[in-house]
Amino acid sequence: MKNNTPTPLVADEQQIPKENTPAADASMSRRKFVEMTAISAAGFTILPRHVLGGKNFIAPSDKITLAYIGTGTQGIREMLPMLAVPQIQIVAVCDPNKEARGYRDWGTDYLKGEIRQTLKDTNWTPGGDNIIPGGRDNGKAIVDAYYANVAKQENYKGCASYADVRELLDKEKGIDAVKIMTPDHLHGVLAMAAMKRGKHVLLHKPVSNRLIEGKKVIEMARSKPKLITHLIPWDSNGSMDTVMAWLNAGAIGTLKEVHNWTNRPVWPQYPDLPKGNSPIPEGFNWDLWLFRLYAHGFPWLV
Repeated sequence: MKNNTPTPLVADEQQIPKENTPAADASMSRRKFVEMTAISAAGFTILPRHVLGGKNFIAPSDKITLAYIGTGTQGIREMLPMLAVPQIQIVAVCDPNKEARGYRDWGTDYLKGEIRQTLKDTNWTPGGDNIIPGGRDNGKAIVDAYYANVAKQENYKGCASYADVRELLDKEKGIDAVKIMTPDHLHGVLAMAAMKRGKHVLLHKPVSNRLIEGKKVIEMARSKPKLITHLIPWDSNGSMDTVMAWLNAGAIGTLKEVHNWTNRPVWPQYPDLPKGNSPIPEGFNWDLWLFRLYAHGFPWLV
């Protein structure tokens, strides 16, 4: 019987695309890629629809094709401005949760309102429990609705959807890049898996929640200079440019310690462990979310 099990996330070196893959050879500077993705994360639209088709029109063959991994509330929130970046085409989404059930947000209508505004559809609803948007079904529906109805792309063929990121990486070999918006415990391993396959990586903070894993991500990124790996900056509390200029100029001498004060997290932390066993929601692959099926492919983390 044919084995349909996806391959481990980190492929053998013989299976790794070489540096002359289409993704690695894309004619795109590091600065250009960082500017495009950072602007999309910040929520700006680079070009209005009315200029497309003119001198600023981006041919489909010149777009960066991107797989969006992680379509929870924050994932969808950062997806919305990215859809309006004409140089980027989201071609696949991935999340172990299928439907919009049990998600939490700052308010019941905040994200829903942002989606409706982006899609220009005041009647849009998330389905599921019809409270907070989230899940791969919502991710795919949003991408499809935007490209077909707002951007009005001719011959739009739809966005692929996956529960298992290994399957996505196996099947979507032609993508140029990934954006990783999963929970923190998967950031590093998925970034490494994508780089192994010659993909550019746009990674949400933090790089990892394990020190050794973060070091491996950095080492791999440095070993692949033709790939662009970018951690989204979070400058809502002010830019660090001035502080870094002081440090680099030696204004305070040798840096020995960093002290940080913060009021975060501002949301409940649940100091007590839950009592009893909660049922796994229908359509939610708990094993994929937990990382159990990935661990064997990353022996340095075991």
